[in-house]
Amino acid sequence: MTRVLVLNSGSSSLRYRHFDGSEVLAKGLVQRIGESGGDAADHGAALQRLMDELDLSGLAAVGHRVVHGGDRFTASTVVDDDVLATIEELVPLAPLHNPAALTGLRVARDLLPDVPQVAVFDTAFHSTIPPEGALWAIDREVAGKWGLRRYGFHGTSHAYVSRETARLLGRPVAETNVITLHLGNGASATAVRGGRSVATSMGMTPLPGLVMGTRSGDIDPSLIFHLHRVAGMPVDEIEELLTRRSGLLGLAGDNDLRTVQERYEAGDPDATLAFDVYCRRIREYTGSYLAVLGRVDAITFTGGVGENSRPVRAVTLAGLEQLGITVDPDRNDRNAPVISPDGSPIAVCVVPTEEELEIASEARKAIGAAD
Repeated sequence: MTRVLVLNSGSSSLRYRHFDGSEVLAKGLVQRIGESGGDAADHGAALQRLMDELDLSGLAAVGHRVVHGGDRFTASTVVDDDVLATIEELVPLAPLHNPAALTGLRVARDLLPDVPQVAVFDTAFHSTIPPEGALWAIDREVAGKWGLRRYGFHGTSHAYVSRETARLLGRPVAETNVITLHLGNGASATAVRGGRSVATSMGMTPLPGLVMGTRSGDIDPSLIFHLHRVAGMPVDEIEELLTRRSGLLGLAGDNDLRTVQERYEAGDPDATLAFDVYCRRIREYTGSYLAVLGRVDAITFTGGVGENSRPVRAVTLAGLEQLGITVDPDRNDRNAPVISPDGSPIAVCVVPTEEELEIASEARKAIGAAD
């Protein structure tokens, strides 16, 4: 019972990976679902296509990525009607993501009725953050009524990468403190103490924290009031500004860090500013999490940017030598698993994330199957 199909359902896409243990049997992406000339008429047709093309016999479970579990789901959960209803109740917390996950769950339950469907939540790993790190200093009654608190995201990535970092260092997970930096078009930082998340940069939604491709990251909340009252911008337009027209795109006109980096290296002033803001924000969170954890064994870069951008890693951690953080230029250029010099008090690591593998592992755990 080691075979798991992992599904990541988008509004018009279906990404899949079929595992036997840790071995990938098949993977792919069905795109433009429901669109003219697309790969499938709807998600049902997309999943039926997978069933026709793949040998799905002997499936132990289907693991589904679900972005937001709120405070209702603190672990991966086998899906039944009540679970589906609760995920639907949480749609206001993730209006762009949870509806697509619900579609995938419902279609998979219909087409594979005898296979357990498991919801694996991005937020679950961060449910261990203590109240002083999860709550904001606002009216507690209002916050409680509307679920206003820090939930965090990219949980499957931070969980996997923190464990892999401990393994890389040859240390028990329970004795290892790691700052994990998941850097991609979306980006987040997490402080992990002994395998448990104790702080993370994203909040109730994936908007705050680090600078991202099109998201602003942290801002003064009063900026929203100012734009509404003084500039006359409707709330929906401000939300569009902060989520889709900010970040690297807002500063440099490009949302892809690779393009921004090329322009930065060529001396483009707008790209240089964007690159510097991007790296400084990561450094600020890294410093704050050093304080939160007290003792840090490693800082680990992951995600498309973290795994591949040598300049981001070097610039982000430059000048922190007195804190025991050093990047070896040669190792960094080679994308070595450990890019700090031997004997550094704090290791600097590069660990490729495997979110789908983590979802498969969580699905097996939820049904009580051996991993």
